[in-house]
Amino acid sequence: MDFLAFDFASLFSLANLSAIALGTLVGLIIGALPGLGATIAIVLLLPLTYSMSPLASILLLVAAYQGAEYGGSISSIVLGIPGTPAAVATVLDGNAMAKQGLPGKALGYSLLSSTIGGIVGGLVLAFLAVPLARLAVRFSDPEFFLIGIAGLLAVAALSSKSALKSAISVVLGLMVGTIGLDTFTGALRFTFGRLELLEGVGMVALLTGMFAFSEIFAIISHDLHKRYVASTERVSTGLTWKEFKSIFAPTMTGAGIGSLVGLFPGMGAGPASWFAYIQAKKMSRSPQTFGHGNPEGIAAPESANNAVVGGNLVPLMALGIPGSPATAIILGAFIIHGIQPGPNLFTNSADLAYGLFYGFLLTTVAMYLAGRLVTNMFARALTISNIYLVPIILTLSIVGVYAAHSLFFELWLALGVGMLCFILRQLDYSMPSFILAFILSPIIEESLRRSMLLSDGSYSIFVTRPYALTILLLIVAFLAFTMVERYRGRLKSLNGDAQV
Repeated sequence: MDFLAFDFASLFSLANLSAIALGTLVGLIIGALPGLGATIAIVLLLPLTYSMSPLASILLLVAAYQGAEYGGSISSIVLGIPGTPAAVATVLDGNAMAKQGLPGKALGYSLLSSTIGGIVGGLVLAFLAVPLARLAVRFSDPEFFLIGIAGLLAVAALSSKSALKSAISVVLGLMVGTIGLDTFTGALRFTFGRLELLEGVGMVALLTGMFAFSEIFAIISHDLHKRYVASTERVSTGLTWKEFKSIFAPTMTGAGIGSLVGLFPGMGAGPASWFAYIQAKKMSRSPQTFGHGNPEGIAAPESANNAVVGGNLVPLMALGIPGSPATAIILGAFIIHGIQPGPNLFTNSADLAYGLFYGFLLTTVAMYLAGRLVTNMFARALTISNIYLVPIILTLSIVGVYAAHSLFFELWLALGVGMLCFILRQLDYSMPSFILAFILSPIIEESLRRSMLLSDGSYSIFVTRPYALTILLLIVAFLAFTMVERYRGRLKSLNGDAQV
């Protein structure tokens, strides 16, 4: 079937459009609630797909996936609580801009960049699904290990004022990421006899403690009667043409990174958002303003988050391999309707495949329209005094942590993490470095150990595989460039001192 010969009348049916609208709204609301996210939104909607047509059911779940990835930025910006792990990077500049009295602008940057990222991800899905999937499937554990190492090296761009403190943050993140049951040997690591830690430290409890509880402690220790926005006049999410141009480059950068990272199973939106944030900071003309409300620091990770959705669907549709928990559930919806994703999908069910390509772009448009309708309402939360806002944040945080696994232990864990992170933030340790290391820790460890098993303990596997060698050379080039830049910086500093 020719790509352009698709019957658009079948796509614009009432059933399909209703499915997209419902999925978008549910995903946006679930994503905005701390502790939930795309996977929960898709699981909640999955029972509805039994009585729907194949195309409508898949579009329902994909729309929820898209909406939840954007929705996570809402609580990140307004409350400083990441609605999803992928929205952690957005907290840094998004919440800072909101506290400067511009929550509407912050949400506007997020919405527009998320939409553009979704469109780019959709175009990648439509035009590059098969060739990119063939490339991605050639990557194995050695390549994933080196990608993780490259991510850790890039943490230097997110470091605190002290390189030592940033390095300590990375090491702590890697250590915390090893807590739980060793999947290779079955040994318990750092669980202290607590069965609740068998699967590791819960992401929701960790993020809530780091960002929500620590923020509550910070608010209480300062002005409890403060309001971040004095009136409702500054909650509009509209952007001017000049403001759009200022974020176009980081938005496209994030979209490219998100689409690429989404191709690789197991990576997901979390690492993609951090990679995009790091790259945007390197490219920025004012990197020193990142973390203090720079729009580029919102646009890049938010664009990457939604571009990942299209990237994740590439290996699912072209190879039948789900790249994330969310796409694994979407795979279940395919199977429910007797359809097996993979190379034969484009011949046996071409109408469905091309309908999803075009329908994906429709879900992105629906996300933008829904965002414009409801986001202003969320932005008005910052017009409330802290004395009322703190109980709201605390309640949402407690509900979110408990809803994740229904464990009181995780509530105490989040409280302990919040107290510790409040102290570490005062001492200028790098929370972004910790989080990125924590996210990459299992990828790095498992990929390294599998690589060693494949090579009988020989490290030569990292130089005998063409793709691994290419990544390794890029890492070496990055290190060399970094050392040269630091050497030049020291020379300039010494010359400046000599002239004085």
